[in-house]
Amino acid sequence: MLMSLVLTWVSCSEDTLDIKNPDVDLFVKQLKDGALAVNEETGTVIMPQFTMEDIEALLYYAEDLTEIPSFPLAPVSYLAGGKPRLGECVLWVIESIRVGSNASLGSRMVHKDAVNYEGIYFLSDDELLDAAAHYRRWWNKTKHSGILSVIDTAVDEPLAGSDYRWW
Repeated sequence: MLMSLVLTWVSCSEDTLDIKNPDVDLFVKQLKDGALAVNEETGTVIMPQFTMEDIEALLYYAEDLTEIPSFPLAPVSYLAGGKPRLGECVLWVIESIRVGSNASLGSRMVHKDAVNYEGIYFLSDDELLDAAAHYRRWWNKTKHSGILSVIDTAVDEPLAGSDYRWW
């Protein structure tokens, strides 16, 4: 009996995402499973507080085109153009870390000439992979600069030179 209690406690604690000190792999697993924890008082999902130190681990998933059940943003981001893709949502998290607030109202990138947030302006899988490559180049340049705590968001723009932007 004691052994089953210990196993139950270990398995539950491994699946609990610490919002203030989140584990990237557990966050991604919960996104794929549609199992992010919900705030019982408000009924909303609380976005984990990722930091610059998490970007390398998040980038590991940037090319993952898996459709996930949902992403904790306004529903408009899912209704236009299909389910959210894991890699794009991870890039949204990275962009949010970079700018210090939500990257955009939706979890989808659009073509830079988009006039609204419709599916026709969302990125194809190949374009998303290209955007991920832009973020990877940006991160490799940024992490080697030695100044991770201060990023000039006007100068250090990962999507500079691309045809993409956040809405």
